[in-house]
Amino acid sequence: MKSQLLSRLGMTVPIIQAPMVGVSTARLAAAVSNAGGLGSIGAGASTAEQARAQIAEVRALTDKPFNLNLFCHQPAQADPLREAAWLAHLAPFFSELGAKAPTAISEIYQSFVGDEDMLAMLLEEKPAVVSFHFGLPPQTAIDALKKAGITLLATATNLAEAKQIEAAGIDAIVAQGVEAGGHRGVFNPVDDDEIGTLALVRQLAQTCQLPVFAAGGIMDGAGIRAAMALGAQGVQLGTAFILCPESAANDAYRAALKSERALHTAITSNISGRPARGLPNRFYQPLDDLAPALPDYPIAYDAGKALVAAAKAAGSEDFAVQWAGQGAPLARALPAAELIALLMSEL
Repeated sequence: MKSQLLSRLGMTVPIIQAPMVGVSTARLAAAVSNAGGLGSIGAGASTAEQARAQIAEVRALTDKPFNLNLFCHQPAQADPLREAAWLAHLAPFFSELGAKAPTAISEIYQSFVGDEDMLAMLLEEKPAVVSFHFGLPPQTAIDALKKAGITLLATATNLAEAKQIEAAGIDAIVAQGVEAGGHRGVFNPVDDDEIGTLALVRQLAQTCQLPVFAAGGIMDGAGIRAAMALGAQGVQLGTAFILCPESAANDAYRAALKSERALHTAITSNISGRPARGLPNRFYQPLDDLAPALPDYPIAYDAGKALVAAAKAAGSEDFAVQWAGQGAPLARALPAAELIALLMSEL
């Protein structure tokens, strides 16, 4: 099973491009798939029809398999008092930018856990690969997707999560270490073990029967080789692809990734309500001071996005969301196909 998965996915190189919402594009996914890897698009914040449009856009650019990623977090529990306290905490930051904080925030997108429209769309469109982040959907959804011939991946950040993935009948595990940029796929952030990539890969490779793809901090052929030496069948790279011209990263994001700031990534929950690693700015330490409890994810993200918009309108980068992993200083600005060719030559 481990040796057959790459050929089943049509992969000639053992590289998955991470499905980074806001950064990954149809052009990037298609370029990676056309180069022999597995391109991905992030549909975690999309409606079923938006995801259908994304699938069509990638299919117009490649006839190769690609991955559609979905979020499987537990649906948010609204708490008006907690949300009001968080908005009051953010109000001075909005004021500095000449804006007013929102008067209310809400769950801005739906978890796949309860999204019947998304499941119906997937069963109609049948993308080659669907991957899950932040947990797993109901077993009935997993069984229906497998019956439709779709290969399933899911992210694990510890052995317990990997065991759940294996028991559910998923086809492969993405072992995501704490070095990873953006939101890691931890099922329950309260119980995050913050295991590093290589230690996690070795644990899962020794314990699980499923193929394992290593994710987090891997940026070059040497990193890929190290992960595979520990038992991974391949790797998932995210930060490595941000500087590719096919990504949606803006000029400020690209400049920041090339700057000294890339040496100092940090994790915060202030942006979205879940821990995520990026290039630190005023969203990080300043917002921690005397902070009340955060609203649930993604309700907190509604406030975070409003603060991003207010800063942008004021011409400020103080609250730009620039996700990046600990390998950020090793990022290279190359077209995706050239980057994959370089990675394979290094490997």
